[in-house]
Amino acid sequence: MGQVLHRSATTTEAVRRAIQHSQESMRALARRHGINPKTVAKWKKRNSTVDHRTGPTVPRSTVLTMEQEAIIVAFRKHTLLPLDEYL
Repeated sequence: MGQVLHRSATTTEAVRRAIQHSQESMRALARRHGINPKTVAKWKKRNSTVDHRTGPTVPRSTVLTMEQEAIIVAFRKHTLLPLDEYL
């Protein structure tokens, strides 16, 4: 089974591992793998080959306040209606 990458990923874990263990210059590694030298520098600097999560650390609604969201969740749990029925 293949590795799942996000849309803008330019490297796989195998390439990252090869970058971290290589003694070649960053420019030579970038040319070999067809990536930007900044990407090579990033993976050389990291201890792990796992890609970091992007986006907010605590996802939350940008439209509702925490109180409004709590009220809606309580209402939905109490009524047990599908979303179409609320309107």
